[in-house]
Amino acid sequence: MKKIILLLMLSIILFTTNIYAQSYAGDQATGEMIMLIDKPTAGMLKRGSFSISSEFFQQGGVLLSIGVGVFDPFSFGISYGGTDIIGHNKIRMNPLPGVQAKLRIINETSTVPAISLGFDSQGREVYYDADSLQRYTIKSPGVYLVASKNYSILGNLSLHAGLNRSMEQHDGDRDLNFYAGIEKSLGKDISILFEYDFATNDNNSNALGKGKGYLSFGFRWSVAKGMVVGFNLKNITKNQNNINVGNRTLLLDYVSTF
Repeated sequence: MKKIILLLMLSIILFTTNIYAQSYAGDQATGEMIMLIDKPTAGMLKRGSFSISSEFFQQGGVLLSIGVGVFDPFSFGISYGGTDIIGHNKIRMNPLPGVQAKLRIINETSTVPAISLGFDSQGREVYYDADSLQRYTIKSPGVYLVASKNYSILGNLSLHAGLNRSMEQHDGDRDLNFYAGIEKSLGKDISILFEYDFATNDNNSNALGKGKGYLSFGFRWSVAKGMVVGFNLKNITKNQNNINVGNRTLLLDYVSTF
């Protein structure tokens, strides 16, 4: 059943084409950035638009995500993936698909940031199925509230801040978490991102984190109409064991309208 879900998502990606493509990277972005690196922004998919994303991470991992702008203030999505999809080892699929829903409750003005309320059950990178963990390397946001504000300073500058409570609590850490991020355009097609996850819900004696939080850097390049290629260098703070420089992941995004 898990492999059928993955194949269905791959089929949608392979056979979905549309001329009304959008981009969220660079000065000429026509859409809003809906995710930083691991955490959501207040950005929304426009009504009638969709996003298809694939992220490639360590241990041959692949995560596929599909999002739809149902109404201007509401979007919905699903995601699914696993590890050893690339490579020669036995494929290990995630236990359940991820579900995403986001509602814009305040629109951005010249003085007020956009504010969105949402839910995202999809964690990032490898899933640990030990009884004491049952969580992703980076916990899912769970229920979150996030604010985003855009400025025109030598291009586009976006500031983001949010709080979240993850549903992944088998490690005993149920604390409310906080995060912040910055996105800055560099020319018409490129944006860089910085995200800091305080990881206050990942710092107890049974958790994977060591109390330093997760600092991550991202690069986004709009290479073609609707297509964005990204690179992430995650966990620069080495907040987990077995990290030398940081986790390196690749991202492919396609955004368009029906």
